[in-house]
Amino acid sequence: MTVLAALNGYYGRLADRGEVPPFGYSTERIAHIIVLSPDGELLEILPWQSLSGKKAEPRPAAVPQSFKRPGTTPRSFFLWDNGKFVLGLGLDKATRQRVAHPGNHAAFQDLHRRLLDGTEDAGLVALLRFLDGWSADRFDACGFTDAMLDQNFMFMLDGDRNDRGEPRFLHDRPAARRIWERAVAAGAGEEGLCLVTGTRQPIARLHPAIKGVMDAQSSGASIVSFNNDAFISYGKEQGLNAPVSEAAAFGYGAALNALLARGSGNRLTIGDATTVFWADTSGGEESARKAEMLFHSLIMPPAEDADEAQAIRNALLPVSQGLAVREIAPELDERTRFYVLGLSPNIARLSVRFWLEDSFAEIAKRVGLHWRDLQIEPSPWRTAPAVWMLLRETAPLGKTENIAPQLAGEVMRAILTGARYPRSLLAAVITRMRAGDPVNGVKAAICRACLNRDSRLGSKKTEEIPVSLNRDEANPAYRLGRLFAVLEGAQRAALGDVNASIRDRYFGAASATPASVFPMLLRNSNHHLAVLRKGDKPRLGGWFEGEIGQILGGLDSGFPRSLRIEDQGRFAIGYYHQRYSGKAAASAEPAGTTEQTVSED
Repeated sequence: MTVLAALNGYYGRLADRGEVPPFGYSTERIAHIIVLSPDGELLEILPWQSLSGKKAEPRPAAVPQSFKRPGTTPRSFFLWDNGKFVLGLGLDKATRQRVAHPGNHAAFQDLHRRLLDGTEDAGLVALLRFLDGWSADRFDACGFTDAMLDQNFMFMLDGDRNDRGEPRFLHDRPAARRIWERAVAAGAGEEGLCLVTGTRQPIARLHPAIKGVMDAQSSGASIVSFNNDAFISYGKEQGLNAPVSEAAAFGYGAALNALLARGSGNRLTIGDATTVFWADTSGGEESARKAEMLFHSLIMPPAEDADEAQAIRNALLPVSQGLAVREIAPELDERTRFYVLGLSPNIARLSVRFWLEDSFAEIAKRVGLHWRDLQIEPSPWRTAPAVWMLLRETAPLGKTENIAPQLAGEVMRAILTGARYPRSLLAAVITRMRAGDPVNGVKAAICRACLNRDSRLGSKKTEEIPVSLNRDEANPAYRLGRLFAVLEGAQRAALGDVNASIRDRYFGAASATPASVFPMLLRNSNHHLAVLRKGDKPRLGGWFEGEIGQILGGLDSGFPRSLRIEDQGRFAIGYYHQRYSGKAAASAEPAGTTEQTVSED
């Protein structure tokens, strides 16, 4: 199923629950209600806001559909808009001073006088009278403030209530709905075969604006749009190049905007990719909701409840080895179809980073396999690792904004499809370690996951890299990583804290060109071992000497001149295993100083 078809199907599910507006309407953030008397007098300005923490935020409301407003000709929305259109005033972006916008207000007046011509509805007549009597000179006297001008307004007739006793806005009055339905029908394009539904319907020339994608335009961006002559095919312009009906375009846009809305439980932000996900109801509404909740916990384990997150991880690991999902979630139909869409900004458009459709059972199995590939001891996390936690290890200074573009989408695609992790993931982690970042358990786990998956999916099968310290592992790179950790431990035990340890100075060179570094490190270690033997730690000195001998005894061919990037990953894993496992960690590290914790955002 295509992205647009799946989203259009999801719109039907949301419409059945009353969570999306009907065709021709959109959910917009409205801040204020202008209350009018039957004579068109402005009686009061009511806030339409909700508290978000200590700050009041505009509330969403279903209003006549918005659209993109490119170019210089003002185009107004019906029965709602911002201060430039409703009042003819706005704030200058640079000076934040009040500025008149007569052209925008004229567009608002012209639209409503044209559409409402001849109406006898009391509320709509009141709006026309308000427009006739409005002047920007009345702004302060009517109770408006400059802070309102960049926000959206809608209207209501004083005392108007619906059947439930709630305020009824002008656009909800039956007369207004009929007028808007006629306007939508009159603006429909020529008929054609819709590529989403397979039926002949009016084709959308412009597709809806999608809001809520991180770093995209706040006014919305498009998934489907054509704005250059190079995109014209057989003389067809704009949306006629990819015919999607007005109804289907509205449906997929409303569904995607609902998924991306604030507070949506179906949205995640991973690197530069904003990810949304949903399930169909072929297995029932309860099964679909359970699948969505479980997927969110799989990709973003609940940091505030470590026990719950660990329980989810422990349950999913057997699934990766063939256990049926129903064994851990009996109410979940494992045949439930599941959809995952990753979006990133691309100027005025949106790029699809990844798109996946599969049964939830298969997706859960692949996520469990991802966790199994990441297993390493001692464990660097209390819970299953969130994807952002892994990506942060690739970024300079550990800042998420420094994550390489496209890497998040590539990693998510690898997790959800079971394919190889991107080559750039291993390279980025190796680069950070060589640049001086701590060689922690998360980086070592990423190296192990990349190498194990490459081995499993490659043409040449090799043994899986061990989860914990393996003293019998013969791989030279792994043994060299262990040796480096032992030499560092000997230095620390003999000299205590120093300004720059051998890890600070030589880790990058030792992991890339061992032959140029290790002979010198071994010579220096003789001094460290002598200090231990002659001081108050002779047994510890003997232990380090025995470890060095055991590791060197397995290096039959001596020190390699260079190591490939895969072997640099094995070097890091060997270093981590030796550094934080067994007697070396217990003897050489003061209690509570092992680098095994990862801070959570």
